[in-house]
Amino acid sequence: MKKKPISKLFLYRNRFIIGYIILGLAFIALLFTLPLFAQNGLSEAEMDSATSSYYLGKNGIINGDLVDLPYRVLQKISILLFGLTSYAVKLPSILIGLALGFLLILLLNRWFKSNVSLLASCLIVLSVPFLFLAGNGTPLIMLVFWPTLLLWLGSKIQGEKRPKPMYSFIFAISLLLSIFTPYMVYFAIFCVIFVLAQPHLRFIIKSLPKLPLIIVGVIIIAGFGLLGFSIFKHPDTIMALLFSKGYELGHFFGNLANGFSPVFSWHGSIEGVFLSPLISLPIFALALIGLFSTTKGFFASRNSIASVLLLFCIIITGFNPEAVIFIILPLSILVAHGIKYLLEKWYGLFPENPYARISALIPLTILFALIIIPGLLQYIYGYRYNPNIADYFSNDLEIIHKNLTDETLLVNNHYDFYKILEADTDIKVAEQIEGPVKNLAILNNPDNKPEGYVMTRIITSPREDNSDIIYLYTVTVNQGE
Repeated sequence: MKKKPISKLFLYRNRFIIGYIILGLAFIALLFTLPLFAQNGLSEAEMDSATSSYYLGKNGIINGDLVDLPYRVLQKISILLFGLTSYAVKLPSILIGLALGFLLILLLNRWFKSNVSLLASCLIVLSVPFLFLAGNGTPLIMLVFWPTLLLWLGSKIQGEKRPKPMYSFIFAISLLLSIFTPYMVYFAIFCVIFVLAQPHLRFIIKSLPKLPLIIVGVIIIAGFGLLGFSIFKHPDTIMALLFSKGYELGHFFGNLANGFSPVFSWHGSIEGVFLSPLISLPIFALALIGLFSTTKGFFASRNSIASVLLLFCIIITGFNPEAVIFIILPLSILVAHGIKYLLEKWYGLFPENPYARISALIPLTILFALIIIPGLLQYIYGYRYNPNIADYFSNDLEIIHKNLTDETLLVNNHYDFYKILEADTDIKVAEQIEGPVKNLAILNNPDNKPEGYVMTRIITSPREDNSDIIYLYTVTVNQGE
């Protein structure tokens, strides 16, 4: 009986589809379960984000409350639906991270062959910085989401002889919404300059139908006009969108050093919300190979854009050290270039030998497993047990939900954040006690006990230096009468 050639086998013909399905399922499962056992608790930035989102007014645009508006609307809806929990605070980032992951896969699949895009997608969406973004309940993820969405939409417009007008409309609306995210005004300007400077893109724009272009232009101009009107009434908004809170020009190089220090800290861990090294050495090496491989044919739009994005990342990191996370986008493109270069060199050694190509799967699988699995373990255990990282996150909210029912919670810090608990629980939150209450709980401050109360219980946590978190008191009989 004659054997079927390998190209006729079902698994071989559908290998990329099967690979993307496995990657997608693993990615979805990982995103929705990882916040349960990594990044144990909320950082101060997440508490501040949840507070500003929950108290977002209906007339936010008119009142000049524009910064990170799309994300904050999603986060407010999440807290209103599920109450004030760590998962509700992080859920918008999980959902946006899911969309971002698939956008990265689609973008790489537009620019590279299926084998390259699949391998690069595995490395990026399962990497430490990507998982951090998707599990971090702040608008930081929007800094990567909007450019990725705009690049993918741009590739759909560029790669078609007759682009569908719908992509142009979505591009315009996305660009309009993106300018509410800090530094995205720079990216919008960058897109315009890049299109004007790139000969191929200029030709594509000229060949597009005129009516969609006019409508897109009107939408963008109207959006910037609305933004300008709001900024005119509230000038402080422009500083938040262009720079960061409290930014000073003299801090630019200091911010650069602080921002990129986790990227290159392969020798040990440093303090901060980013787990170091932020980028593993093998992924960094692949990105370097990809960067050098793009020097040939640099002015092709796909080759030059990664380098320009790296420059953009450096600039915005000088404004805000946390903006270094934007490096995920150029990193994914450069990693794909690096994998493409290595595969082409390997295939070039055996141009007529299919068995040599197949044999490369074994070392390639081992290599990728040695990159991905340690990265996942680093993320899971690093955020829970690394003392330089764990102290930036607090699980007080989880302890409150488990131990308090109808007590009055006395807090000194993040009062507005914990006040949200009153919306869907019987817990009352106060900064000071004006009269006697039956059951009093004091958070992280045993010296704040008012007179006339006796301690009944101490709730502890192994993650705190002194173990004790909440002190429960009951009013004395005389005080309560």
